[in-house]
Amino acid sequence: MKHRIVVLGAGYAGAFAAGNLARRLSPADTEITVVNAEPDFVERMRLHQLAIGQELAFRKLADVFAGTGVRLRLARVTGVDPERRTVAVTGADGDGELAYDTLLYTLGSSVAHHGVPGVAEYAFDVTGRSSALRLRERLAGLGGGGTVLVVGEGLTGIETATEFAESRPDLSVALAARGELGAWLSPKARRHLRQAFDRLGITVHEHTGIEAVEPTRAIAADGMSLPADVTVWSAGFAVHPIAAAGGLEVAETGQIVVDRTMRSLSHPDVYAAGDCAYAIGENGRPLPMSCASAGFTNMQATAAIIARLTGSEVPTTGLKYHGNHISLGRRDAIFQMVDRDVRSKSWYLGGRTAARLKSGVLKGAGWGIAHPTFGMPKRKRRLATAPDRPGVRAAA
Repeated sequence: MKHRIVVLGAGYAGAFAAGNLARRLSPADTEITVVNAEPDFVERMRLHQLAIGQELAFRKLADVFAGTGVRLRLARVTGVDPERRTVAVTGADGDGELAYDTLLYTLGSSVAHHGVPGVAEYAFDVTGRSSALRLRERLAGLGGGGTVLVVGEGLTGIETATEFAESRPDLSVALAARGELGAWLSPKARRHLRQAFDRLGITVHEHTGIEAVEPTRAIAADGMSLPADVTVWSAGFAVHPIAAAGGLEVAETGQIVVDRTMRSLSHPDVYAAGDCAYAIGENGRPLPMSCASAGFTNMQATAAIIARLTGSEVPTTGLKYHGNHISLGRRDAIFQMVDRDVRSKSWYLGGRTAARLKSGVLKGAGWGIAHPTFGMPKRKRRLATAPDRPGVRAAA
C-alpha cells in the first residue's frame, strides 16, 4: 500500500510543496493528493489589481499538475480528524472523506474582522478571489467617482490604496491607520511612502482606529465619521478554525503550533506551512503571515517530510524574514531590508527599480507554480520501508 500524502490548499505554500514532493519521492511508494476549493491558482499578492479592474491570467491547477503524478481534488475542506487520519471535504461530487498517512496543512488565511461591527456586512477585502471580484463589481458601479476608505496601514492596505488611486484617479481614496503611516520603515523609506501618497492624492487618517463600519461611512474610535462609498478592510489576517476544531494544538491565533521542522507538536504525522503555521523564526519570534514566510516554511516542511520518509537526516532551512517589498501602483515600490530583530535597516530601494524588482518576484513565483516539477531528477527517492508490502507503511 502506498504512503498517502495529502496537501490541503494550493496557494503559494501548498502548490510549491506538492511539486517538491512529487519531484523527489518515487510514485512507486507514494500517492500525493492536493485538495483545493478553487480550480485555479490564485496569486493572492495581486488581488488588489484584480479588484480595481485589471485583467489577470489564472492558471488552471489541472494544467499545473498535469503529468506530475499529483492528484487534484477540487473540494472545500470542512474538517480534519487527526486521530483517524482523515480529512472531510465537500465539492461538486458531494461530501467525502480522504485518508492520509502524512498531512501537510496549508489552508492559508482570510481577513480578520476583529469583531468590529459592520465589517462582515458592509466591508470588502482582497484576501480571496471571490471577495476581490465582489469589490471589483462594486467599484465599477461607482461610475465616474466615489469615496473609498482603506482600513489598515500594513502591506495590503498600502498596496490597495496606492493601486486604486493610480488606476482610478476619479476616486477619492483615503487610508485609516491605527498608528503612523509607515512607522516601521526607515526614515528615508517613510519619506518616499508619504511622497507617493501625496502624489496620488491619498488622504491619510493617522492614529485612527475604526470601531464600526456602515453602508456609507466608517466610525472612528473618537467618534469621527469618515465617508466611504466603499470600505476596504485590510486590518490583518485570521486562519480558518478547522485545525483547532479537529484537536490539533494551536496558538492563540489559531495557527498550528509546529517544531523547527514544521511538524505539529500534538500530531507528528501532520505538518503545516504558510499562514496557518505558528513557526518560530531564527530570531525567536513567530514568522509573520506573508508570502515570504510561506516560502520558507514550505521548503522546511517538504524537506522534513522527504527526509523522514526516506530515512535521511532532517535538514533545516533558513527561517529569516529579510524585508518588505511594497508596491505603490505599477510604477513605484519600496524594498525595505530588516535586521535580525525585524527592525528596518537604513538602506532601502525605491522607485521604478523597486517596482521592476517586485514585478520580477511575482513573475518568478508564478512561473514556479506553473512548473511544479521543474528539474525533476531521473531517479526519485524510495521510502525507507516498503509500503507496498502488506501490513508495512513508512512512518510519517
